[in-house]
Amino acid sequence: MTEEQYHIPVLLKESVDGLNIRHGGIYADVTFGGGGHSREILRRMDDSNRLYSFDQDADAEKNIVNDDRFTFVRSNFRYIKNWMRYYGVERIDGLLADLGVSSHHFDDETRGFSFRFDAPLDMRMNKRGGTTAADIVNDYDESRIADILYLYGELTQARRIAAAIVKARQKERIATTGELMSIAEPLIQHNREKKDLAKLFQALRIEVNHEMDALRDMLRGATELLSTGGRLSVITYHSLEDRIVKNVMKTGNAEGKVSQDFFGRFETPFRLINNKVITPDETERKNNPRSRSAKLRIAELRAEI
Repeated sequence: MTEEQYHIPVLLKESVDGLNIRHGGIYADVTFGGGGHSREILRRMDDSNRLYSFDQDADAEKNIVNDDRFTFVRSNFRYIKNWMRYYGVERIDGLLADLGVSSHHFDDETRGFSFRFDAPLDMRMNKRGGTTAADIVNDYDESRIADILYLYGELTQARRIAAAIVKARQKERIATTGELMSIAEPLIQHNREKKDLAKLFQALRIEVNHEMDALRDMLRGATELLSTGGRLSVITYHSLEDRIVKNVMKTGNAEGKVSQDFFGRFETPFRLINNKVITPDETERKNNPRSRSAKLRIAELRAEI
């Protein structure tokens, strides 16, 4: 499986530029996927550098790089601090994260990430265990389903869709993406069908994979691991994850709570490298549809904390 077949890396040059790779530095690519960003990082490193790349999906292991400077970690990135301790690494000099779902996941007809295919309602990034999307729509109570659809999908008709799901599952278990779509589609305006179905699937996927909690844990661990001058280079795709990344880079915490010193000056461990988000140019958006909603934020640690 080639990198292009698995996943076309988004904002490749800009995100790796953001790491500001330096001699002797240790780096982490916490969303390995097809290995595109990792390969570019390795291309720019010398023999004094090390790269640790994370992915919880077994499919990503087919893309592992054969390089003495490279270590693949089969794990959710939320555990980055524990894994760095395991490998004897106290500090890292940069971390790159390309959040969201890879094109491989959307294109795999068996995983249930896309409404383009009639597939089992799975949506797990890690197929070795855990709750599936089918478990959520069949086992969660109506109010909990509605909350998930509203909070993670920002669907205005969340309560109506949740009620329809609960009514439908009383007849038989909802097992496939097609069955879920047949329940939701009558409640969605025709001119918003694709957008709202994408939001529905996004909401379930986030809940299945605990994406917001994992992101908060990863960013907290990364902040504690970074050395002075170390960089965070993070690509986001929707407002929920972007808000968390922006808050961490501006205030040092996911909630965006601002703290001030005795003189009333804002206290934050980071210095923003790009005050304005970096987005793909027209050529990249045309050649890689996944990049259309991408935003890159880069920050540098002011001092070890």
